Amino acid sequence: MTETPARKRVLLAKPRGYCAGVDRAVQTVEEALKLYGAPIYVRKQIVHNKHVVTTLEAQGAIFVEENEEVPEGSTVVFSAHGVAPEVYEQARERNLKAIDATCPLVTKVHHEARRFAAEDYDILLIGHEGHEEVIGTSGEAPAHIQLVDGPDGVDRVTVRDPSRVVWLSQTTLSVDETLETVAQLKKKLPLLQSPPSDDICYATQNRQQVMKQIALDCDVVLVVGSRNSSNSVRMVEVAVQAGARQGYLIDFAHEIQDEWLEGA
Repeated sequence: MTETPARKRVLLAKPRGYCAGVDRAVQTVEEALKLYGAPIYVRKQIVHNKHVVTTLEAQGAIFVEENEEVPEGSTVVFSAHGVAPEVYEQARERNLKAIDATCPLVTKVHHEARRFAAEDYDILLIGHEGHEEVIGTSGEAPAHIQLVDGPDGVDRVTVRDPSRVVWLSQTTLSVDETLETVAQLKKKLPLLQSPPSDDICYATQNRQQVMKQIALDCDVVLVVGSRNSSNSVRMVEVAVQAGARQGYLIDFAHEIQDEWLEGA
């Protein structure tokens, strides 16, 4: 007798899908294509998502790493992750029509960095080294900002005046890890100031909170997202930490491996 495979229960997290910042950035490129026609150049991936990038490429968007790759006088869109002021200056020098698709929540962090730098604060930017958002924010005040890449980076922090220090953060971090980093910083710097409002994106926080709840009822969690997406990587980490037996990151359904689901 052939055994009937056990039916598996599939749970869908809610909320899920793109945040408002991603939707806004994608719409910015689509509107630019309608207004100016193809090709439209986009500096870096507009968002860290393969589906989005390939869809926009099919419509006529050309993704480049730096402004130098964009023909002079062309139109270029800056990604949702934000850019440093020098990137705008480079665009002006090449007579590029620059369109800013920076997420408004990232722009808020840029404003905070400029304001605290103008008040001569040391700024501790909690984030991942090399991430485009961190590079852009750091470029707003490089003389005042130092990166703290998680709790392990706290010991390396040095400041000029312990009474004039503030922390800011990348918008797509693990909420729990960021809180741990801040707690460690405050042990070292009791007068450390916090930003006026939380820097971590509300959509990031909501999705991580839902993941903590749903992971309790899951053997396996599949997160649809790209490996260079901080949000997607953090979601897998949160799922496993919350109790899921395994968590995997996939871009496409065909990447799911049968052995992942054995016993689930």
